[in-house]
Parts: sequence; structure tokens; C-alpha cells
Amino acid sequence: MGKILVGTASWTDKSLLASGWYPPEASTPEARLGYYASRFPLVEVDATYYNPPARRTAELWRDRTPKDFTFNVKAFSLLTGHPTRPAALYRDLRAVLGEPRRTLYRRDLPPEVVEEVWRRFLGALEPLHETGKLGAVLFQFPQWFPPGGANRRYILECRDRCLPMRVCVEFRNAAWMDEATRGDTLDFLAANDVPYVGVDMPQGYPSSVPPVLAATSDLAVVRLHGHSEKWTSRVIEERFGYLYSEEELRHWAGRIADLAARTATTHVLTNNCCADNSQRNAARLVELLEERGADVARPSAGAP
Repeated sequence: MGKILVGTASWTDKSLLASGWYPPEASTPEARLGYYASRFPLVEVDATYYNPPARRTAELWRDRTPKDFTFNVKAFSLLTGHPTRPAALYRDLRAVLGEPRRTLYRRDLPPEVVEEVWRRFLGALEPLHETGKLGAVLFQFPQWFPPGGANRRYILECRDRCLPMRVCVEFRNAAWMDEATRGDTLDFLAANDVPYVGVDMPQGYPSSVPPVLAATSDLAVVRLHGHSEKWTSRVIEERFGYLYSEEELRHWAGRIADLAARTATTHVLTNNCCADNSQRNAARLVELLEERGADVARPSAGAP
């Protein structure tokens, strides 16, 4: 069985800070990341989807975590085909574009500007990659990204642009994973050594993807989004306001253990980020996996 790393999506949510999960002495960004890293060996950075990171920020993440800590980083919205706020672009690039006011898509920008966004985004992650702390760059594609030749080519373009950094792919269009297409999708990813991101999420929405787990590379990724009845809410605490039950966690522990038997490394991220739900569920999931004899990574006690 391969190694399993369990963590949460983000460590800085406002509702988490208000929940009391962090002790009073963890009152600074440095202290909070240090406390988190003493409990989990893996975290997902979601903020990079909304705003590309600065290299100095990645250097601080690197320096404030133990040597074997792992960051998965969500790709910037512009690079995944999502709408992007002009304010999220680099200031000098906004000036080149004439200070646009409306939401932007990649197709709206000159190729040289897109190239520069790629260069800066990946350059900012180099401090993590160079020290072995970058697990994978998560490309979560939108529901208007259906299966087809052009989109398959773009997935490979993202993979190649990121090399030697790893990528992993999450779909929000169910057609990639319906019964008729699922085999072709997974064969395509496996043939090109692209890790598939299996998800648990509410069903019945245009963005819903079935909870399929698959090993298409030596890394497999699982993201547990919960089953909030307010999945379409724009309020993050409502959209992800879900606490997995003991029965659900036992079910997922079994499925994750089976997945880990088919690949070298499995990353599991709880993304039910409301209060400390995500942290509580992740900690219990670790215990349940260990009960099954899984090889679960524990956080390092060493200094950064």
C-alpha cells in the first residue's frame, strides 16, 4: 500500500480562525501555519485560485514548515478557464491592458500577457518545488470545460508548462466521468501520467461529478467537498458547511485505502471548510485509515 497524506483545503479561513481550533498563542500567520503543520503533513492552498501568489509568500511557506511538509497549490483562475477579476492580475499587466473593468477570461488577453501570467505564477512556486514541498498544482476545470480534443490538448499543455512540477486534474463537468466516457477519460490521463482528482460532492448540479476514485499516475488525489444543501450559495461557509458523519468517514476510509493500494502516494484533502469541520474530519479520517493498517503519514516533529 502506498503512502497516504491527509490534510485540509486552507488553514486561514475566517470561520476556522473564529472556531477556536487554533490555540490563543497561534495568533500570527507564522504561528498558525506552524501549528497546522504540527497536526497535518499536507495542505491545499486555495487562495492562489483567486490571486496568483508572490514568490516571497511561497518562501515564507517553505521556511515556516517542516522539511517533509507538502503543499498542493490550486492554479490561478485565469489558467483554468474561469472568470478572473481584473484586480487579481498583476498591476503592470493591468496597465498594459488599459485597466480593464469587466471580468476577464484567458481568451480575452493577448498571448504575450497570458505567457507572462504563466511565467510569474510558476516562478512564484519555485521555492516550494526546489525544496520538495510542492506536491501538485491542482487544475480544477469549470463546468463549461467538456470532454473533447481541444480540451484534452489544453490539459497536456498545462502539464507540460508546469514541468518538472506535477499537476493533477479535477473536472466540474460530469460528461468527463459519465459511464460512456469515463473509461476514455481515465485512459487518457493514465497514458499521459496525469493524476486524476476524485471528488465527493453534492450530486444533481451542472458541476456535479460522480465520486469515482482512480489511480492514473503514481500520485492519486481525493478531495472531499461535503454535501451541503446550499451548494450553489456564494457564501463559502454555506457552500461548504458540512460535517461528515462517522459512517461516511468509515466508508471513505475504506475507499481511500483501496485506492492507496494501487498507487505510490495518495493525497486526501477535506474541503468542507466551515469552522473546524474540515480539520475535525481530517483528523478522524487519519485514525480510521490507521485502524485499517494504511501507511498514513504523520506530521513531522522536526523544525523547518
